[in-house]
Amino acid sequence: MQKIKIALLLLGMSISTAIQAQQKTPFTDLLTQQNDWVDSVFHKLHRRGRIAQLFFVRAHTDKGKAYEDSIANVIVKQRIGGLVFFQGGPVRQAGLINKYQSISRTPLLIAQDGEWGLGMRLDSTISFPYQMTLGAIQDNQLIYRMGLEVARQFKRVGVNINFAPDIDINNNPKNPVIGYRSFGDNKYNVTAKGGAYMKGMQDGGLLVSLKHFPGHGDTDVDSHYDLPQLKFNRERLDSLEMYPFRELVKQGASGVMVAHMNISALDNTPNLPSTLSRPIVTGILKEQLGFKGIVYSDAMEMKGVVKFFPGGEADVRAVIAGNDVIELSENSERAMKLVRKAIRENRLTWDQVNASARKILVAKFWAGLDTFKALPVTNLVNELNTPEALNLKQQLSDAAVTVLNSDSLLKHIDYTKRTALVSLGVTDLTTFQSELARTFTNSTNFILSKIASSADMSKMLAELKKYDQIIVGVHDYRKRPGSTLDYNSPLKVFIANLARLNTITCVFANPYTVAGLPGIEQSKTLLMNYENSDETQKAAAKVIKGEIGANGRLPVSINVFYKNGDGIVVGR
Repeated sequence: MQKIKIALLLLGMSISTAIQAQQKTPFTDLLTQQNDWVDSVFHKLHRRGRIAQLFFVRAHTDKGKAYEDSIANVIVKQRIGGLVFFQGGPVRQAGLINKYQSISRTPLLIAQDGEWGLGMRLDSTISFPYQMTLGAIQDNQLIYRMGLEVARQFKRVGVNINFAPDIDINNNPKNPVIGYRSFGDNKYNVTAKGGAYMKGMQDGGLLVSLKHFPGHGDTDVDSHYDLPQLKFNRERLDSLEMYPFRELVKQGASGVMVAHMNISALDNTPNLPSTLSRPIVTGILKEQLGFKGIVYSDAMEMKGVVKFFPGGEADVRAVIAGNDVIELSENSERAMKLVRKAIRENRLTWDQVNASARKILVAKFWAGLDTFKALPVTNLVNELNTPEALNLKQQLSDAAVTVLNSDSLLKHIDYTKRTALVSLGVTDLTTFQSELARTFTNSTNFILSKIASSADMSKMLAELKKYDQIIVGVHDYRKRPGSTLDYNSPLKVFIANLARLNTITCVFANPYTVAGLPGIEQSKTLLMNYENSDETQKAAAKVIKGEIGANGRLPVSINVFYKNGDGIVVGR
């Protein structure tokens, strides 16, 4: 009966996938076709209205009615092209989008930054695995299915654009802003995974934005706070950083987001962010790479772009450079006036503005906004959190488990022996322990917080030596899983001591954290799970219990012990 249920569930998911992936004209093809709706709307826009189409402003549903009303006022008065939604809830967001669309003379393009799905921004919604976790998966069809499901969920809450995937190659472990948001440090794997995710979203009817062109992976400065310098030569940038962009542009990417970085090999203007560089945006992205879709600026409120070009000058230069959408200007009304001034001063042409405005209108048509209907809000949360979507999230986590060192302990594990189930960096019993305890009936749970005392650790180590088997979970409960764990030094030494005790160690954290845990490589078996979620903990437990196999591969090189592509195939 259980096998029948599983078969029916998979059949249902296949049918759902086929329905979602109904073919439609690729966005970039639509740009070259005659379109009566686009022509009609474009000709009704006066010149100021055409400029306004280029500006997308910030929106929230967690800041109260006064904030929401202020955005409504901007929509009515400035007649902007779109909104970028941030934190809030799905029901509130859908309702607010209904309101905003009803008061806008031209349908609004709605964007959201959801690299791992709606859960990146909205409560009561699903967070799929981080891209670093996806980078370990060997079946890219799973990632394509995730893209389809993300598209379904975004459209259900009224969003037309996902600012994803992130196709930066994270070849700098100390990168403060990309890291776990990247598929890894191998350009071919990043391209393959990014392409699967992109195709899934686009086949599902969602516009995308590859980011952050020409590549933000090898930086040690966060462009939210300052202007990163990318000091590599053109040959290196062409062969590495720009490789995924070049390949996915060929595959029909509908959008690309440009990063705020100073890249002297591409434009030697002092302190000029790439977002404001015409040689980079128009010369390289549009002309050399042949990109015909929408070019989005990264957020124009970030310090990396306004530090050297304050007072709205950054917005004007971004338009001149060739960006079609100016995202999150510090002051959109001021920016529009400055754009008109730039045209009068012959710094910019109406032809360029008109081309961008028309491109944005084509995107609105492609997204179905020519026939927008109010979004139903009843039963919305249930329609987002479907059993099929939750099952897919677990499948992705299962497929990412990466076995390192040896699988000998997994082959010879004994569920009846005295077993210690240890979770580190936590203060409560973990899902990992609960899942294992169901099978290891002769087991005891142990917990150590990340600030535990040396005395507690010594006492626990002495106790653990009495057990036949030790299974350890290393957990990172931080919202943003950094490249180093915030454990105290004695706890890191404790992990090394545990590793010597014939231990299976499971890391539920950013893979780079392993480099900061010397001695962990002595574990007889090491399971890399990439992030600390209930799903990854269940996945690791299932591998240990022999319920599923494991064939994940490291998407990054960590240290001399663990290199990109490492991973032992473990059968069921």
